[in-house]
Amino acid sequence: MAVSTRILALTLITAAAVGAGSWATVRYLNRPARGPAAAPSGAGQPEAVRRIKANLYYVAADGLRLTVSERDVIYAEGTSEQARRIVEALLEPAPEGLVSALPPGTALRGVFVGGRGDAYVDFSGSLRTNHPGGSSSEILTVYAIVSALTVNLPAITSVQILIEGHEVDTLAGHVDLRRPLPNAPQWAEKGST
Repeated sequence: MAVSTRILALTLITAAAVGAGSWATVRYLNRPARGPAAAPSGAGQPEAVRRIKANLYYVAADGLRLTVSERDVIYAEGTSEQARRIVEALLEPAPEGLVSALPPGTALRGVFVGGRGDAYVDFSGSLRTNHPGGSSSEILTVYAIVSALTVNLPAITSVQILIEGHEVDTLAGHVDLRRPLPNAPQWAEKGST
C-alpha cells in the first residue's frame, strides 16, 4: 500500500473518530430530561435491539489455536460499522470455558474499510503493552481479529492492525503487521471456520 494511501486511511480514521466524538457530545447535551413525568410508558423495559449471529474467535483449550463461538452481535448498517460491532463483541469477556486472545484493557479506537476490502482496525496501546508476548500468543491475537472480520464480513478480505492511529511493525516481535493480512484458517480448529 502506498504511503499516501496509508496517510489517507489514517486521516479518515481520525476524522471519523472526531466526528463520532462530536456527535456523541451533541447528542448527550441535547438529550431529553428524564424523570418520572418524562419517562415513556415502556420505561424500565429494555429496548429491543436488532442482532446478528457472528463467529468470534477465542483461544482453544490447548492454547495453540483458535476456536469459534457463535455470538449475538448488535446489527449495524454498513461494513465499517458492522466490523466495529464485531470487534467490540470480541473485546467483551469471553464465553465461559474460553479465553480471549486479546489482552485485558484493550479498547477499539476505530475501524475503516477501504474500497479493495482492506480493513484498518485501530486499537488502544493496551493491545501492545498488555500483550503477554510469545509467538503463539501473538499469532492467536492477530488472527482472532483477522478471522472475526474476514469470516463474518465477505466485503473484508484482509485486516491491518493499527495502534493509537499508527502502523506498527508487530505486537510482540513475531507477526509482521506492516500490511493488511488475509485470513489464515490454519490457526483455527478444524471445522471452526
